[in-house]
Amino acid sequence: MLRAMTETVLYNGKCPICAAEIAQYRAQAIAADAPLDFVDLHEAALDDWGISPDQAARRLHLRKGGQVISGFPAFLAIWQELPRLRWLARVLSLPGLRHLAGWGYERIAAPILYRLHLRRRRGR
Repeated sequence: MLRAMTETVLYNGKCPICAAEIAQYRAQAIAADAPLDFVDLHEAALDDWGISPDQAARRLHLRKGGQVISGFPAFLAIWQELPRLRWLARVLSLPGLRHLAGWGYERIAAPILYRLHLRRRRGR
């Protein structure tokens, strides 16, 4: 059987919330033999991604077929590859829900996680 092209997830491994969530995704990906690899932004060659360290820390990123997908669409792409979360990708891909969930991630979740990232970097 031919395996699908591998998608690479770029995440903030120093963020305890992000690291815990990615650990769940990684475990599911391994169990399902899903075509997902996970790379901590602190260990990645960000030039290959075409983003700065600050941009990388602001939201989740996924590289699929040479294209970088960022923010909530990256979550949808991950969930579509994981059998236990595929239903969530389908539901949150519906037009109204996709807009609302994307807004919540971009306006609430991502900024909070980024502020916590900056606070950790400052040592507070």
